[in-house]
Amino acid sequence: MEMKSINKKRVLQCIQDYAPISRAEISAKIKISKPTVSILVDELIQDNWVIEKGIGEASSQGGRRPIQLFFNDQAAYVIGIDIGGTKVKIIISDLSGNIVAENSFKTNEYLETGLLSQISNEVEWLINKEKIAQDTILGMGVGIPGITDTVSGLVVEAPSLNWFNYSFINEAKKYFSFPIYADNDVNVAALGEQWLGKAKNKNNVLFIAIGTGIGCGIIINNQLYRGSSSAAGEMGYMVTDKKDVKSNFKPVFYRYGYLESVAGGKSIGEKLTEKIRNQGEHPLFETVKNTELSAETAFKLAQAGDKIAQQIIDDATDHLSYGIVNAASLLNPEVIILGGGVSKSAEQILPNVREIVNQYLPSSVEIYTSQLGDNAGVLGAVSLFLREHESIIKHS
Repeated sequence: MEMKSINKKRVLQCIQDYAPISRAEISAKIKISKPTVSILVDELIQDNWVIEKGIGEASSQGGRRPIQLFFNDQAAYVIGIDIGGTKVKIIISDLSGNIVAENSFKTNEYLETGLLSQISNEVEWLINKEKIAQDTILGMGVGIPGITDTVSGLVVEAPSLNWFNYSFINEAKKYFSFPIYADNDVNVAALGEQWLGKAKNKNNVLFIAIGTGIGCGIIINNQLYRGSSSAAGEMGYMVTDKKDVKSNFKPVFYRYGYLESVAGGKSIGEKLTEKIRNQGEHPLFETVKNTELSAETAFKLAQAGDKIAQQIIDDATDHLSYGIVNAASLLNPEVIILGGGVSKSAEQILPNVREIVNQYLPSSVEIYTSQLGDNAGVLGAVSLFLREHESIIKHS
């Protein structure tokens, strides 16, 4: 029975990867006899995971044209959730990552009254709106902004949500009857980018999220690397200037790393504000008397030719690039993806990053900005579920 299940999975995977494909072609590709392939395909059709369509080309010897097989990506659906410090995004996706429904809400509006309760309401609303049958929902994947143990579902710490040793999966089971998997949000975004983005078909990937802080999702030999206490990839703690860290660096809040303090989005905005306040003669001088500027403003000003903003972004880019050199020399990825809030302006810094990294790195590496953008987290959450649950074969 075990061998049959393994073979069934191989047949289905082959159809997913190579559709449209015939029974005979599957047999040749995965080296399983034609009668066995035929039986397994018939079962997969019966279970609605595979559909037959049209007819293929006749063989060179003539004869009957083979029936073509396709993976039925709408046989079931998965819910993907990205819980951020600012907003919670929810999607329902088919098995190929096509989003069929989505919604979002502000995180802080429900932190006190119950985030999971609101997520449950939103999910129910989306399912009803799209008239999706409950039994076609396989389960849910969730990205959480903090150290999360995937096996136990325990959130060790997620400061932006005020969750410490929070038993997320156990709490979520009170609201949802289907299986749930959770992981750190940057790990999840790395999976999304590997599944459907710029890291597709790559087995060794670094996904660097640059927002308020700087985190990194690491995929080695096609497996997420989480570390001994699920805290791998905390790239924001790297030190890229010994002198500066000794004389100036004071963590602004609990567990805030050096690289974040010089290259994170928050620090870019703060440094720009401080420089303009000190300089006096600047069009935004009156504005910064009462307001902190954002990294987004810094990038816009730099693009418009503002020298102060450009200098701050150049400094941040240098530090970020040295951090990337350090990480890439250790892990030797095929591709590095820049994501997170700052990545919206990443095209401005990408040429400099590539130049510095290629100058110092012993072997070359591809560097891109995130292709999935805001959807990296939710689609990654769907990918997390599909990888962890192996849901299709368990259902078939």
